[in-house]
Amino acid sequence: MRKFIEKLVEGGLLLSGSVTSLTILLIIFFLFKEATGLFNSPSVEEGYVLAVNQENPVRHLSPEKIMDIFDSEITNWNEVGGIDEEILLVRLSDLTNYFSEEELGDEFQFIPEKISELVGREPGIIAFFPHQYLADNFDGAIISGDKITLWDFFEGTKWYPTSTPSPIFGLIPLLLGTLLVSVGAIALSLPFGLAVAIYMAEIANMRVRNLLKPVIELLAGIPSVVYGFFGLVVIVPLIQKVLNLPVGETAFAGSVVLAIMALPTIITVAEDSMRTTPRAMKEASLALGATQWQTIYKVVIPYSISGITSAAVLGIGRAIGETMAVLMVTGNAAVIPTSFFEPVRTIPATIAAELGEAPAGGAHYQALFLLGAVLFLITLLLSIYVEFMSSKRKM
Repeated sequence: MRKFIEKLVEGGLLLSGSVTSLTILLIIFFLFKEATGLFNSPSVEEGYVLAVNQENPVRHLSPEKIMDIFDSEITNWNEVGGIDEEILLVRLSDLTNYFSEEELGDEFQFIPEKISELVGREPGIIAFFPHQYLADNFDGAIISGDKITLWDFFEGTKWYPTSTPSPIFGLIPLLLGTLLVSVGAIALSLPFGLAVAIYMAEIANMRVRNLLKPVIELLAGIPSVVYGFFGLVVIVPLIQKVLNLPVGETAFAGSVVLAIMALPTIITVAEDSMRTTPRAMKEASLALGATQWQTIYKVVIPYSISGITSAAVLGIGRAIGETMAVLMVTGNAAVIPTSFFEPVRTIPATIAAELGEAPAGGAHYQALFLLGAVLFLITLLLSIYVEFMSSKRKM
């Protein structure tokens, strides 16, 4: 009977582990399946057409160039490899400037023919109109058939997911914002966390250690939104006032908040690593005439360096994946940052802020899933590195 119960428990544990592993794999599969759908989406807004005159050799425009044309930053076709002709931008609502209401029809039934006539007549035209008004014998060239490419996403320097007529999904500003905030957080938290870990592991007496340990662990249990609110109310105004900045919501503010959030992880892991240093090694160092600080610097830290590295990497992982606190204090500006004292936007904050408004199955929706896939790959690489350092430490 006892063996039967043991087998039953063993089977239950195996089933539980298998179901959990399968669920994780299915989640990863769903994430990448939705993400790769972005590269099947047209670069021009779905359901619309972007057309030029037949004499114009331009047949491909990147999303960024389309946006520059519609923002009048590019005004001549020779700037994008076309003819030497001023760009004439025409939307559906502009047709009344070229044709009377009678010519368009009382029920607008002649719009397809008139659009075709206008595009064939104007050499510098670029027309943007719904696909339903595309005539069968259209007298122009359509440049809206290109798909969003891998390079458009990974080399893109702008993030304008709702731009018309061509949404822009550029990873670089979001990735740089994420890395800037995360690196800043580790630069602030690692020295302080390492100092506290050394104090708790080698200097503090048992009474002080037993007092500090639960307090530090309590910090790890505080919800991130509380840290974000504290940063928004206290840290952001303080940074703005002390540094005399136009706004306090900057990458530096995000780094400070994330540094506070990463401290419990760094302190706990680093302290546990230092406490595993063999007592014989420390006593041998002291017996040779080294001071306590020399022993810490020459023996304890080198022996536990892999654990300290793991603490730093885990702290980076916490910083990279944080959402609410960063969303509240970094300003949410999806631009390439040039310093710590500018507003930025991170990948997790972008997903949290935009996923609820993105149409399910659309390009914007799929781009957010692709951001999630990028974030997953970053954290996966960090986890692999932590495992590598841990195994190296055991050896």
